[in-house]
Amino acid sequence: MFFRLLMESFRRQRRRKMLAGIAILLGTTAVTAMLALATTIGDRIHKELAVYGANIVVYPKADLLDVKVGGVDVKPASGGAYLKQSDLQKLRGIFWANNILGVSPELRVNQQAFPAGVGAPSVPATVVGLWFDHDFGGMKTGAAELHPSWKLEGSWPSLAGDASSWQVAVGEAFAKRLNLHVGSTFELPKDSQLANGGLVEAQVTGIVSTGDDLDSAILVPLTVAQAMANKPDAISRVEISARTKPEDAFARKDPDSLSPNDHEIWYCRPYANSIAYQIREAIPGAQAEQVRRVEQSEGNVLKRISGLMWLISAAALLAAGFAVSAAMATAILERRGEIGLMRSLGASKGAIAFLFYAETGLLAVFAGTIGYLLGSGLAAWLGARIFAGDGGAAEAVLIPVLLPVVVALALVVAIAGSTPSIRAALRMEPSAILREDG
Repeated sequence: MFFRLLMESFRRQRRRKMLAGIAILLGTTAVTAMLALATTIGDRIHKELAVYGANIVVYPKADLLDVKVGGVDVKPASGGAYLKQSDLQKLRGIFWANNILGVSPELRVNQQAFPAGVGAPSVPATVVGLWFDHDFGGMKTGAAELHPSWKLEGSWPSLAGDASSWQVAVGEAFAKRLNLHVGSTFELPKDSQLANGGLVEAQVTGIVSTGDDLDSAILVPLTVAQAMANKPDAISRVEISARTKPEDAFARKDPDSLSPNDHEIWYCRPYANSIAYQIREAIPGAQAEQVRRVEQSEGNVLKRISGLMWLISAAALLAAGFAVSAAMATAILERRGEIGLMRSLGASKGAIAFLFYAETGLLAVFAGTIGYLLGSGLAAWLGARIFAGDGGAAEAVLIPVLLPVVVALALVVAIAGSTPSIRAALRMEPSAILREDG
């Protein structure tokens, strides 16, 4: 009898049920879209803000020390200290190793460049050794990956060729200074002492515009710069791009001043500060710091977008709840005679309430499931429109774990919206209802 009454209510009040279902459907669609976007918004924003470069920089701790004689700073321009390239493998062993998305070491060497042509005077130049397309523990990384805003004409240099010829890329300003173009050649010393054969031919494979001091530099593979500096394992600094949690007040605390329990919590959160702290622990003699311009921009944008998403979700659920309440109030008003008859035949208030809640629950489960599917599609479409720089194609955002969450929210909204009407109906006296209908 219960299931017969349940099915009859859907058959006889299709319009009312449809209105309530559409309200729940629209609410859950908006909530699903916002939740689906929220799960990927951090990675998407990180990619969008990657044009600012890395968010963590590592350099020798000795560079922080001032070396002065008679009030004059005598520390070499390079800092006189280096990190070891071989130590970079230790980054794969830190707690947040999987959050490291890119690594770009560099080594700067002050040299002389010799333009092509007999008797042409040499010009001072900064040679910067970089990774361009390096396999770092199965991850393809390098300077180009960490700086997508760089503009390249031609191609990045490689180690192809023999000992008498190197491939190089030159900055835009340096190319204008020596009137170079892709395919041009000039000469560079093989090492800082002009030993081991003196000069070597440098073939320009690309001209790069970076918008910083590298526009006046010569870019070479890292091993070439190490050979020129006679330091086969040396690097002067490392840029790291890591997926991080937006900075808050707890992130800015000094970890050494925290209690053991708080220190463990701080250490196990993916703040830029905590990842930098772990890098300092892993690499001897290293000083790692977050680049605040990138990190704070990412955190501010993420907080504002997340707040807007929660506001839209709350508004959608509230509107759905009011719509369900209005639809159920009308439905119950039309069924007062049925309620009075069931009460006069001995049906308890609990049984009648359970019948109405069962109707609302079935409606919420069905509408919530459809809303989950539509919301996932909406999230894919919105992601493609908002983050068109990722390629513009809509990718599926079906997240199975969201289905029970969305259905549970639909049930909560439906039950909360229908409860006032059900309670009002159950407070009415059966005799009064039957007299009115009679």
